[in-house]
Amino acid sequence: MVLCWFQMIRMVSFTGFHINKYYYQGAGFILNPTPWFLLFHEFKIIKIISTFIYFKMLSALRQIKFPDSTSGLLVILFFLSSHVYAFAPKRELYQLKIYHLKDNSQKDRLEKYLKEAYLPALHRAGIGKVGVFKPVYEADSLLYVLIPFKSADQFMSLSEKLASDKTYLAAGDDYLNTSFDNPVFKGIESEFMEAISGLPVMNLPKLKSAFNERIYELRRYEAASEKLHENKIAQFNNGELDIFKKLGFNTVFSSQVKVGKKLPALVYMTSFENKEERDAHWKAFGADPDWKKLNALPEYAHNFLRADIYLLHPTAYSEI
Repeated sequence: MVLCWFQMIRMVSFTGFHINKYYYQGAGFILNPTPWFLLFHEFKIIKIISTFIYFKMLSALRQIKFPDSTSGLLVILFFLSSHVYAFAPKRELYQLKIYHLKDNSQKDRLEKYLKEAYLPALHRAGIGKVGVFKPVYEADSLLYVLIPFKSADQFMSLSEKLASDKTYLAAGDDYLNTSFDNPVFKGIESEFMEAISGLPVMNLPKLKSAFNERIYELRRYEAASEKLHENKIAQFNNGELDIFKKLGFNTVFSSQVKVGKKLPALVYMTSFENKEERDAHWKAFGADPDWKKLNALPEYAHNFLRADIYLLHPTAYSEI
C-alpha cells in the first residue's frame, strides 16, 4: 500500500523532479532523482492532489508493523524528507538592467517609457513585482530595473512577446524609435541571476515610509575563485540569511550571477525604512553573536574578495 501511494505521489510532483528508480532493501530505499516534466508545476491542482496522497501515504505508514523501531523510523523519515524535497519552491531568475543616463532629459524619457509602456507590457506577459530604483546620491545618473522570471523560457520569449504587443509598441514609441542622435540612454548593463536556495523567491518588504526615504541596499560580493564564491553562497544558505531575517533586514532577493561582467559574484538586496535604520541594522549585525560565531568558522574564511554597495531609493511606480 505504501509503495502504491509513493508511486502516485512521485507522479504528481509539481516541482520539476521525480524519483525514477527505487527499491526496498532492509530499512530504506535507494533513490535516483532526475528532472522530468516542466509544465505541471504551474498548476495548483497538482499540489492539491499531491497533498491528498501525502496524507493517505502517511496513514498507510502508521498501519505497518516494522521489525524494529529503527527501521520504521528510517522509512518514515525518508518519506517525510522526500515529500519536503518534492515541494521545495522553484528558484526564480532575475535580470538586473542598469541604465546609464546623460542628463535629466534622458531620465524623464526613460521613466515615462518604463512607467507607461514597459512595466504594463511585462504584466501582460505574466511578469509582476518589477522594481525600479534610483541612486540615493543624484551624482550617479543611473536607473536600476529588477525583473523576476519564473523560468529561462519566460526570459527568452519576452522579446518576441513585446514585439507583438501593439499597446506596448504604441506607448513606447519615443523609446523604441528614437533617432540615433537623440538617444534615451548612454548605455545599458545587464546581469542575469538565479536565486540561491536559502531565498528561492523574492520577498516583498512592507515598508511604510515615503518612497524618497526608503533605502534599498544592493550588494555585490565578488570572490577570488569560483570555489570560494560557492563557499560564500553556502554561508548565506547556512546561517547568514537567517541572521538577516532575525534582525529584520527585509531581504528582497539573494542570487548568484550567471551572466554579467563581474564574476563570480553573489548579489542581494536588503531594505529599510530610512538611512538611519539601515545604519543601525548593520551595527547590530556586526555585534550579533550568531554572526560572530558563523563568521569565525574556518571553512568560511576568505570567501569574498570585495563588496560593492549601492544605496537606492524606489521610484514611486516601483512594485518592490
